[in-house]
Amino acid sequence: MSASSVNRRRILSLWLPRLPIDRIQRFFNSAGLGKIRAFSSEVGAGSREENASKQKDEPSIVVIKDNNALVIHALDEAAERLGLYIGQPLANARAMCPDLKVFDADAVADAKTLSDIADWCDRFTPLVALDQPHGLFLDITGCAHLFGGEAALLQTLVRALGRQGFAVSAAIAGTSVCARTLTRQATSSIVAEGGEAAAIDRFPVSALGAGEAITTGLRRAGLKTIGDVASRSPSEITARFGARFSTLLAHALGQGDAPISPRKPLPDYIVEKRFAEPIATDTMIAMTLSRLADTLIASMEKQGKGARRLEAAFFRTDGVVRAIMVEAGRPVTQSKVIDRLFRERLDALADPLDPGFGFDMVRLSASRTEIVVQEQRDLDAHVHDNDELSALIDRIAARIGGKRVVVHLPEDTHIPECAVMAAPAQHHLAAAMQAEWPARTESEPPLRPLRLFDRPEPIKVPFAAVPDGPPHQFTWRRALHAVVRVEGPERIAMEWWRQDGKQLTRDYFRIEDAEGLRFWIFRDGLYEGEVFDGDGEPASPGWYVHGLFA
Repeated sequence: MSASSVNRRRILSLWLPRLPIDRIQRFFNSAGLGKIRAFSSEVGAGSREENASKQKDEPSIVVIKDNNALVIHALDEAAERLGLYIGQPLANARAMCPDLKVFDADAVADAKTLSDIADWCDRFTPLVALDQPHGLFLDITGCAHLFGGEAALLQTLVRALGRQGFAVSAAIAGTSVCARTLTRQATSSIVAEGGEAAAIDRFPVSALGAGEAITTGLRRAGLKTIGDVASRSPSEITARFGARFSTLLAHALGQGDAPISPRKPLPDYIVEKRFAEPIATDTMIAMTLSRLADTLIASMEKQGKGARRLEAAFFRTDGVVRAIMVEAGRPVTQSKVIDRLFRERLDALADPLDPGFGFDMVRLSASRTEIVVQEQRDLDAHVHDNDELSALIDRIAARIGGKRVVVHLPEDTHIPECAVMAAPAQHHLAAAMQAEWPARTESEPPLRPLRLFDRPEPIKVPFAAVPDGPPHQFTWRRALHAVVRVEGPERIAMEWWRQDGKQLTRDYFRIEDAEGLRFWIFRDGLYEGEVFDGDGEPASPGWYVHGLFA
């Protein structure tokens, strides 16, 4: 076998033609069947069967507004048997079937359902891409043998989604365009390498999904099937219908293909465990994660790497997927650290990990890794201290979230509220330990408060020495404060190259009142240069308290 055939891509295309109505019916089946069964138990077994049959045979549709009219967006099998079709006006559909069940379209909910199905498909391959609005692409290159071959993989996927209540069409080919075309015309098809052109030769040109205008133009030119179009020269097709359609046709015929765009980046390392009998207990879940962590660490150790971001995915038997992510400040090279981080994360979940009927697969992946730098750890006490601090930060972040554990870094600016930046401690611990802060003069009081208000609070100043003098008294939070000592002013001009001159110059004062409380206040704007009234005369600027000294 040649190298080119070994590396040949294999794409599985999924199409859910009734996704909007299937989603709604699954919701009612899961939320309303309890009440239906309770009522049915009172009227007997015969009535239960009649009720279930009636529920199944009632036609249902989803409508969407198009040109100020409601038209059918999706319909179930019962409605299709009555002759209804997508795009049909609702008024016409009701005339044909007065008892029609009608639901409004919800594109957001449909997209969420498609995303959930894509998460479930991660059990077959991590390379899953969306094919909007109701399809998916799975790159199964090199992984079909894990499921018994391409035919077994396709049947397993279709049957599983069918049990979950979805109508599914699937096909496998060497290109995504060819596989997508097959799902619309010949479901469950598997095209061998090089057979793409022959597989779609007899299909109508509308199967390519090129748009109504191009499809109509092809038919008018007498090109009714894909084979008819393929028989013409590429230059002729490009000149008449454009390069985009010519490229689409070439991809459908297996002559090259555009790469799919996976929803998630491929992790650096993946290990997983599948179960013939689903697991549901906390003990089994913890044991599985521990074993997977050992395997993952062994794989990374061969290449001298450690994990910075880890994700555990739990696949339930009913199709629900739950993913939990943890991060580390330093590359993790020990499985016991992974166990501890996930234990902290699982214990702190606001929505506990619900196994339902059990998990049939658990996956552990390292989505971000780094080369481990060896350090002298026996004699350097600082290295041990850093390791312990980093481990503590990781455990706290796993429990309450990485964004809530921060360090403060100095910023090169004179604006007080911008002089310090809060950054996640896991990613900036080293920078925080090496940061240089302005030195404080010994035996002198601090020039600025240790903590500032989130927003400066306005104060009332009845009078102050002009143009740049301090106030003699002020009112803050309905309390009057008499000023007995003042230091300042410290003038801070705003950064005109960033603020576009919208912020005024500030004069800061360190104030002490008669009760010994010390405030950091400022006058917002210069009296004769920046603050004016409606007549253009100098006006009184605003005063604010920005912080309190200890």
